[in-house]
Amino acid sequence: MASGKSDKITEWIKSTQVYKAVFRHGYEDTPRNRSLTTFSNVLYHLHPVKTRWESIRFRYTWCMGGVSLLLFVMLALTGVMLMFYYVPDVRRAYQDIKDMMTVVSYGTTFRNIHRFAAQGMVATVWIHMTRVFLTGSYKSPREFNWVIGVVLLMLTLLLSWTGYLLPWDQLALWAITVGTKMAAATPLFGVEGPFGTQLGMRPDNDVKFMLLGGTEVGQNALLRFYVLHCVVLPMLVVLFLAVHFWRVRKDGFSGPL
Repeated sequence: MASGKSDKITEWIKSTQVYKAVFRHGYEDTPRNRSLTTFSNVLYHLHPVKTRWESIRFRYTWCMGGVSLLLFVMLALTGVMLMFYYVPDVRRAYQDIKDMMTVVSYGTTFRNIHRFAAQGMVATVWIHMTRVFLTGSYKSPREFNWVIGVVLLMLTLLLSWTGYLLPWDQLALWAITVGTKMAAATPLFGVEGPFGTQLGMRPDNDVKFMLLGGTEVGQNALLRFYVLHCVVLPMLVVLFLAVHFWRVRKDGFSGPL
């Protein structure tokens, strides 16, 4: 009896539009499904089988998705170059940034490309999301890819924010101070936020403490932001970008309204 109800619930979940938007076919281990898994691989099929000419015109897409990807690649390359000369240590971080601008060959060029590309990526991702919203491109069957796009937007903003602390100057110090105070006021996870204290949040275990590695901006905060900015967040962006492009491949390009 219980098994019958469970089967009905499972069938109902599989019949919903949300489930179908995420999973395009079942998981039964059959030759057909193994073939579908291979044919769905994004590395084998980077482009949809059919694409409407109107959907790839510049005046419709503004090419903001491609520009965002280009800027991310530029950020990765220049970021690796900057990592050769930067040490996340509060005793030398600020001087390392100054040395990049005055001592290291082409250091100013690489740092400015990195900085302006970061600002440009925030702008282009915003414009890309705005275009997708205004043209209704988030509608069926692209709901899941819209959610992936929102996650990528959040990761882009976090990348920009975590990079703020690395120069270790007054602007960085106070920007992170304000940002982490906002984190402390987060509902449920911040000690100053709604329901935070009821759930056991304290100054030494809430989300602000997790970000800073302590209660004040210091060495632990610099090291954590460095790891987040250079390793964790870029890896997440690459992961979600792969899923994003794969869904564009499977769902197809949207067209003008």
